[in-house]
Amino acid sequence: MKYYPAFIDLRNKPAVVIGGGSVAERKVRSLIESGADVRVISPDITKGLTKLRDMGVLKHTKRTYRKGDLKRAFIVIAGTSSPRVNKKIAEEAECLINVINVPSEGNFIVPSLVRQGALSIAISTKGASPAISKAIRKEIQGLYGKEYGRYLKFVETVRQKALTDITDTGKRKKFLNFLASEKNLSLLREKGFDEVAGEISNYLAKETD
Repeated sequence: MKYYPAFIDLRNKPAVVIGGGSVAERKVRSLIESGADVRVISPDITKGLTKLRDMGVLKHTKRTYRKGDLKRAFIVIAGTSSPRVNKKIAEEAECLINVINVPSEGNFIVPSLVRQGALSIAISTKGASPAISKAIRKEIQGLYGKEYGRYLKFVETVRQKALTDITDTGKRKKFLNFLASEKNLSLLREKGFDEVAGEISNYLAKETD
C-alpha cells in the first residue's frame, strides 16, 4: 500500500464508528476532538462512551451493524469484535473507511500522532510495525515538547502584527524568515520559550519603531 498523507478537516462531518470497546472509544475521542459529528453503533459501549453520550457529544445506536448505516457518512471506523462484520462494513463503505484490526481492508490508516498545540507530527510505517511507530512517536515527543505549542501560538500573533506593522516588503520578509529560523528553534530547545520570545519581540520592536 502506498498511502497519501493528509490532514482532513472533519468539522461537522458525519462520522460513524461501529463498535463500542476501548479501542473504539479512543477513535471516538479523536474524532470528537477533530469536530466530527459522531455516531456509535454497538449493542454495548464502554463507560467512557456512555459518559460522552450522556454529555450529548455523540449519538449512540444500541444495536449491531445493519446495511444502510453508512449512508451519508463522511468517515467510518470499523471496530467490532467480528472480522466478518468488519470486512462487510469495509466492502459497503463508499467513503473514508478504517478497519482497526485489519487496516489493509480499509482505505486509510490512522498514524501515530504527536501534538503540541498547533503542531501535529504524524508517523507511519505503513503498517509494517506499529511498535516502531510508537517508539518513534515517543522519541519525537522528547524533541518537541510543550514549549513548541506555546511558541507556535506566540508566532501566530507576532506574524499577524508583522504583516500589518512592517510596511517595508524586504524587512517584512526577512522578519518572517527569522521567525522560522533554525537559530530560534535551537534557542527554544536550549533556553526555553521566554528567551526566544524576548529575542523576537526585540527584533519586531526595532522594525516597527
